[in-house]
Amino acid sequence: MLKGELNVEDLVFNDKNTETEYLELPLSRGIFLLVSVVVIATGLFALGRIGFLNVINGAFYSGRANGNVNKEVALPAPRGIIADRFGNALVENKSAFSAFLNASELLKQPEKIDGLAGELAGILNLNGEDLKAQIFAADLERSSFIAIARDITASQAIKVKDLNLPYVQVTDDYARNYPDGLIFSHILGYTGLVDKANTIGGKGGLELQYDAFLRGTDGKLIVYRDAAGKPIDTKVDQLPQPGARLVTTVDADLQRYFYDRLRGALTALGRQSGAGIAVDPRTGEVLALISLPSFDNNQVAKYLNLPNQPLFNRVVAGVYTPGSTIKPLVGLAALRENIVDPKYQIYSPGYIELANPYDPERPSRFMDWRPQGWVNLRSALARSSNVYFYEVGGGFGDLKGLGIEKLNEYWRKFLLGSKTGIDLPGEGTGLLPNPAEKEARTGQIWRIGDTYNVSIGQGDLMFTPLQLINLIASIANGGKIYKPNLLVGEPVATLFDYSGWEYELGEVRAGMRDAVTKSYGTAHTLNTLPFAVSAKTGSSQVSNNTKTNAFFVGYAPSEDPQIAVLVLIENAREGSLNA
Repeated sequence: MLKGELNVEDLVFNDKNTETEYLELPLSRGIFLLVSVVVIATGLFALGRIGFLNVINGAFYSGRANGNVNKEVALPAPRGIIADRFGNALVENKSAFSAFLNASELLKQPEKIDGLAGELAGILNLNGEDLKAQIFAADLERSSFIAIARDITASQAIKVKDLNLPYVQVTDDYARNYPDGLIFSHILGYTGLVDKANTIGGKGGLELQYDAFLRGTDGKLIVYRDAAGKPIDTKVDQLPQPGARLVTTVDADLQRYFYDRLRGALTALGRQSGAGIAVDPRTGEVLALISLPSFDNNQVAKYLNLPNQPLFNRVVAGVYTPGSTIKPLVGLAALRENIVDPKYQIYSPGYIELANPYDPERPSRFMDWRPQGWVNLRSALARSSNVYFYEVGGGFGDLKGLGIEKLNEYWRKFLLGSKTGIDLPGEGTGLLPNPAEKEARTGQIWRIGDTYNVSIGQGDLMFTPLQLINLIASIANGGKIYKPNLLVGEPVATLFDYSGWEYELGEVRAGMRDAVTKSYGTAHTLNTLPFAVSAKTGSSQVSNNTKTNAFFVGYAPSEDPQIAVLVLIENAREGSLNA
């Protein structure tokens, strides 16, 4: 063997020739376990993320990917129709045009936004700065397209199309039309833009109350494009789904008749403001509802700042002192609490006097509207005697009276001063008299004269016409206060049941019938009708006794009531006679 020649066997097998020995140590079991956990966790995370992106958010990211190549155009859905109880349509959807803008694509080239906004604003009568703000505020997670103008004219649609802008699409749309705008406006409400994306939604009345029900689901049109961005095909990806049909309890013919009669009466009196409502006392269904002055819900903008507040729903949101229409409830309470019996008589010379401890020569005098003579509950209701209800409400001489605490108890029990829950937005509450509140507000203690005033529906007692007709309807139906409603098929909801008060109800109903049948009754003019009517009238002094609001409440037929009616005339000339 040559000197220095390497021997393979020596290299492989003879470890004694190496200068350094290497020691092999086995890895610990913990290291293998740690590596395994990391590998498994990483795999699970990757699989979970893939599943999340492809399954849970798959449709979203697929849509975003397609949106980079293809163009999605919204197909607006028609809004649901609102009909009366017999199926007659009260609204319609007319064909219209709307302009949509692809904010997603436009925001990729922000240098073009100023010029485009200026061009569109000039054609569509928009504010250019507002339009730019709308583009930058677009919620691209919801949709690439935003509506920049709804219900545009055919001329505007043509001008926008002639611009041939790749980011703008003019599409067929629907606009709400109200054939009898003035007559039904406070029931139906109106629609308008409800967000920055120019979405159309309800903005009053049933349109707002049942907006989610009436809104449809927009469809989607896909415009397929080639690599150069030129359209090559279109496909309806999703058909628009119309909103649901809403069938109301309203009798359209009764509504029109009631509206014409009330408006005519107000015009003859030289007055503008009033209200009317008719309900079915057996169910709480609203048959007609009028608030005057009214507004045309096809042209809402021109009514917004008028001083007579045509957009204000007086039936649902207005609060008024009820005048003598509260007396049937005071009568019920007086009988129920054994303050008087039906035959108990009180003498009314036309006033009642209370001694004045501070000036004996000048007693406090509370007036009746005329001398009534001897009256019991029935004749006091028929004549609308103030003196009778002063005494049973606040007491006089040996007669204790109900007192303000007990009166408050009954007002609350009959849900006065509380919302009824009617399915219309903006319902008011009212005001019930409170001795502590009066003293805190005015520095004056509550006096018996205050109790006298609220016992006849004056002073610190206010509630809505809707609450008042609910009370009268319950007297008509035998003692059940129902939740008023405007939707056919809704279950009848009883808010308060006092049907066991047959004795008290019988006496009060008899007094309201006498108000029509007796010659001295305040509603005797209705006795010529071919069916039996029971009624109560009322006059309420307001504006420091310079104006009088007139009320009428009643129901018919008296023995089997099918309708209860309220009429209110603000600032009437002749009090309850006008109503």
